[in-house]
Amino acid sequence: MNNFFLAVSIFLTCAFARELELNLNPNVDRSSLHASFENPESVHELPGYNGELKSKHFSGYITIEDHKNLFYYFVQSENSPEDDPVVLWLNGGPGCSSLDGFIYELGPFKFDFPKEDSKHGGGCPAELGDNPYAWSKVANMIFLDSPVGVGLSFSTKKSDYVTGDNQTALDADMFLRAFFEKFPEFQENNFYISGESYAGIYVPNLALTVAENNEAGKLPYINIVGYLVGNGVTDSQVDGDAYPSFAAGKSLISQQLYRNLHHACGGVYWNRTQHSECSKFYEQLEGELSALNIYDVLQYCYHGSDPETAAKTEHTLNKVYQDHRGQWPLPGSTSKPGSVLNFAHLGLNPPCVDARLSDAWLNHPDVRHALHAAPVEEGGRWELCSSRISYTRELETMIPIHRKLTKGYGLDALIYSGDHDLAVPHTGSERWTSELNYPVREVWGPWYVEDHQVAGYSIEYEGLTYATIKGAGHMVPQTNPREAFAMFQRFISGQSLRTGAKTQKRNTNTA
Repeated sequence: MNNFFLAVSIFLTCAFARELELNLNPNVDRSSLHASFENPESVHELPGYNGELKSKHFSGYITIEDHKNLFYYFVQSENSPEDDPVVLWLNGGPGCSSLDGFIYELGPFKFDFPKEDSKHGGGCPAELGDNPYAWSKVANMIFLDSPVGVGLSFSTKKSDYVTGDNQTALDADMFLRAFFEKFPEFQENNFYISGESYAGIYVPNLALTVAENNEAGKLPYINIVGYLVGNGVTDSQVDGDAYPSFAAGKSLISQQLYRNLHHACGGVYWNRTQHSECSKFYEQLEGELSALNIYDVLQYCYHGSDPETAAKTEHTLNKVYQDHRGQWPLPGSTSKPGSVLNFAHLGLNPPCVDARLSDAWLNHPDVRHALHAAPVEEGGRWELCSSRISYTRELETMIPIHRKLTKGYGLDALIYSGDHDLAVPHTGSERWTSELNYPVREVWGPWYVEDHQVAGYSIEYEGLTYATIKGAGHMVPQTNPREAFAMFQRFISGQSLRTGAKTQKRNTNTA
């Protein structure tokens, strides 16, 4: 009897029959399915979620230039959608899907494998519950797969998959203006751009593109008021020089090695000369960090679900480290202008990360139909980080852009760092934000969550706040969701992170 009710529950939750027919019979007419992704509509239910959605959801494609199909998922605020800000979320990579953030970090749901099969599931590939720290509790959230070729986004022109920083920003700006045409009721809401990792390039570059196109008279006008970046790639030198001090401060290398490095390199590590004394000691640092989970040194590096797979993955990881030493985001590496290493091409997607759940859910035909996404045979398989794109970093530093956004356009910025992230160590982010030499509103000190527990440390400048999140990794909303939500809510509410007091409202788009 218990098995019977379990079967009924799975059937009702997954709504299996229609897509099962489509999968098993290649001759089934798919025209109605095509129509659903070409004309995005609201999401009423999702496979694996049992209950009514807490707010209105929409998903599908916005097509730009007639051939670039950019996939988005839009969650309206559970609080007051007509008044709450609209916030765009971008995962980094470059080339990683923003549905990573939707599933594992700050989206409206908590995902888990079905209890009847912890790895694969007997019907639905995942069970979904409500995320108590979803950012959509206080904001209207857009999750965008960008650039085209990433996640569920695809193009009918394969040449679009060769891209870089500037084209990515231009495409995202076109997407946003089309989005606000589709949802005109949100055009006057405050708008923020947010993201993490390589979105340290995406976010400010897109914010500048939006602000400049607003000035140029492009419509609809986008009411951008601020942006936030977590553990963001920013400047080749600053980011590259951040590793030794981070590693020494966390006792990941010895103080003796740190002294040798500092003496041999003169404190400048990012452009070290091959075979130099500096390079010799730096290679020792890379070797001592190579077995760590670069996204969170407190967590294990996931190699696979069984011993055989784990052994193969670890072998691949070691070979990648040997063959691509110094290329970001390998431990101790530096992101520089030029072609960016694509882990998917190397058999790592990305290293140390377990993406089985998201891979199963987003490639399930029921799910793709519910999301109004193209079927796999047309849009391609969803991957956490795309194997399709070839990406070039074109911008060496974002620091002048941050200055222009915060001083020229009057945008408010939040730069935050999980303090146990090895991919983009907090030591670099703290350095470049302090070297802006902005007037200080609140001096460095601890900030707290509701029960007066220390959440991290922060300093508030005129127009920019820098904050750490204690014990967090590269993906802060995943490792520390409560702290991430509190930080986000205070920022978009115009509150001081430290005191909770309202900060003075700044003028926007005045450059």
